[in-house]
Amino acid sequence: MPLALSSAAMVAAARARIEEIPAAEAVALLGRSDVVFVDLRDVRERERSGFIPGSFHCPRGMLEFWVDPDSPYFKPVFAEEKQFVFHCASGWRSALAVATLQDMGFAASHIPEGFTGWVAAGGRVETKG
Repeated sequence: MPLALSSAAMVAAARARIEEIPAAEAVALLGRSDVVFVDLRDVRERERSGFIPGSFHCPRGMLEFWVDPDSPYFKPVFAEEKQFVFHCASGWRSALAVATLQDMGFAASHIPEGFTGWVAAGGRVETKG
């Protein structure tokens, strides 16, 4: 059965209305105290590929609940007055996530090339020893 809307179309629609920070520009934000990188990837992806140093891990399935201060799952990091830059592996999940956050009234941006683009742009990567 054909879908009424493809995932690629959903990502394209999200990208048309959200803020994107290219990987090369995002690399320059690393270490700033007013920026939080949020990694939406699965824990196994982080273990396999590493992660942006200091990034906050938020599994995609918990995002809306962790951001919502009225949720029993709320995480205080999301109440901080900071710039939130989300990423996944290739930018698809993070585009949809940031569009959802925008609908919720939460300001955020994402790296359209994802973690793959971060690495290609020479961004630092940390691994668990």
